Amino acid sequence: TYIIRLIARKIGVPFVKADATKFSETGYVGGDVEDLARELVERAGGDIKLAQNGIIYIDEIDKIASAGNSLGPDVSRSGVQRNLLKLMEETEVDLKAPHDLASQMESVMQFQKSGKVEKKRINTRDILFIVSGAFAGLENIIARRLKRRKIGFGAGSKEEDVPRDDLMRHVKAEDLIAYGFESEFVGRLPVIAVLEDLDEDDLYRILAGTNSSVVHAKKIDFKAYGIDLTFEDGALRKLAHLAHQEKMGARGLVSVVERTLMKYERKLPSTAVRRLVVTEEMVDDPEGRLPEVIFRGSLDAFREDFRAETGIALNFGEEACDALREKMESEGLPPDELCGRIFKDYALGLKLIDIESFDVTPEVLDDPKRCLDQVIKEFYGRKEGKTGEEAGG
Repeated sequence: TYIIRLIARKIGVPFVKADATKFSETGYVGGDVEDLARELVERAGGDIKLAQNGIIYIDEIDKIASAGNSLGPDVSRSGVQRNLLKLMEETEVDLKAPHDLASQMESVMQFQKSGKVEKKRINTRDILFIVSGAFAGLENIIARRLKRRKIGFGAGSKEEDVPRDDLMRHVKAEDLIAYGFESEFVGRLPVIAVLEDLDEDDLYRILAGTNSSVVHAKKIDFKAYGIDLTFEDGALRKLAHLAHQEKMGARGLVSVVERTLMKYERKLPSTAVRRLVVTEEMVDDPEGRLPEVIFRGSLDAFREDFRAETGIALNFGEEACDALREKMESEGLPPDELCGRIFKDYALGLKLIDIESFDVTPEVLDDPKRCLDQVIKEFYGRKEGKTGEEAGG
């Protein structure tokens, strides 16, 4: 869909996209295929001449392949094929649909004013029709055809031995007819294109690209909560690997990214976390890494605020972090609130001494007041000693 939309935009023609499943045979409840041509005129701003050179794209076309063993009227399949066939051949479509009450009222009012009704029609001869679908099971029909024509070595090979992509490259009109399409319908679509599956490198390039909609959308979501979101390169590759295993193409990227970040998007807005860096470890174990992400992010947020206020950096080693975690569990407070209480006197106290950074130890966390007093006394003791030495000299 995206490829065709870009083509339409590039050559400057209107583009209409619809799913084949919404149409039904004339006389039954459902969409009318002629509505596609009318919608094309709407997209062209009423310019019928431009609309007559537009593109109509119909997805899920494989869903209207007729079932050979179906009983009763085949309302949504072969009948829809015949209706589409009439549209795809040169025909005139009245822009005022019979089932459109507004159009009929407009015609009545026009007749009352002028005594005649002007009929506007669009000719479908130069409209480009493109259809697409997944065609599940078509590879089996192709494999049986190829197997029948094999002789000698390889004739006994199983259908599943050949990859689906390789089989699909050999598709012919007779395979589509065997799949359930009318021969006239297949004949009206002479060009067949087989799209290859995206591999891991393709999915990685989609994620890592500057215009990646998946990554960009997630960044916007987190930014709404005041959280800056970034992805490590290794995390993007890991996400591409997981998406490739989903076998859903580029749609799989949305699934794995949502699955990885869903709990973070729910939990982090209620914390002090301001930055989130997605790592490989997070992708491997999103739920398991969440507590550590909250701990580190909240602690970093407190350190940033402290430095902005005092100009002094607080350094937490692993031993200090472990001690802080123990106090969090015992007191039931998040890191930023706990640190705010522990270091409430440090902002003023550390300003009294000439330092740019302060190393937090388990002892500081255990008895912050005593440690602060000791640091200040040591500083002024050294200062007095230095002054005395200078005076004696």
